[in-house]
Amino acid sequence: MYKSEITRFLEQLKQERPLLEQRQREGRALLWDRPQDLETMQRHRQSRVPASSYVYYPKDYT
Repeated sequence: MYKSEITRFLEQLKQERPLLEQRQREGRALLWDRPQDLETMQRHRQSRVPASSYVYYPKDYT
């Protein structure tokens, strides 16, 4: 079965560093897995400004 060079590299890296994937997950958890503050979420939703359907066309053009 054919394995690309990058696949072989990643397999070798994972064998040499067995905790690599676990540390990656822990690192992602620091950035993404945070408790959500309901007040902040509501404030963000309320402050959204709808985007124009065509930004290059001025609103007051007649």
